[in-house]
Amino acid sequence: MSIKARTILKDKFWIVEENEVKVGTLTVDDDKFMYSSSEGTKYFNSETALKKSFGDKFQISQYEPEKEKFIEKDVYGYPTSCTPHNPVLDVVRKLPLFTKSVKSKSLYCAGYYIIHFDKGWVKSFCPKQITVERYETQGPFKTSLEMKQALSRANAK
Repeated sequence: MSIKARTILKDKFWIVEENEVKVGTLTVDDDKFMYSSSEGTKYFNSETALKKSFGDKFQISQYEPEKEKFIEKDVYGYPTSCTPHNPVLDVVRKLPLFTKSVKSKSLYCAGYYIIHFDKGWVKSFCPKQITVERYETQGPFKTSLEMKQALSRANAK
């Protein structure tokens, strides 16, 4: 039988687990520990008193921030604003398309674009396909720098 306090907030909040099953929570404020469980709440003046109450098998885990999971966020080499689903390449218009969820029917264009509205050219990252079809556009671009250069050229005309 092992009792572990798994760190949630460094030096502030822990989930207490017994054999990997949650049995309570542990918080600290002004060097006083508060343990809350289904049996009630207990207070401890020090970490030593806390460990003495739980016994030798009690451990407080070291804080390890979750490592970012690398998730591919591009469609056919063009960056996207989120994890893409249902990637499609519109070969005629050369548009890398995707949806934002598995069941979605709204298509977005991966990459950077400049779009000409009534007020002038504007930058856009992953616009909806319908917007790209309705307005004059340039893109897709793989980087924001390429898009900014195209925007400068379009505004200069």
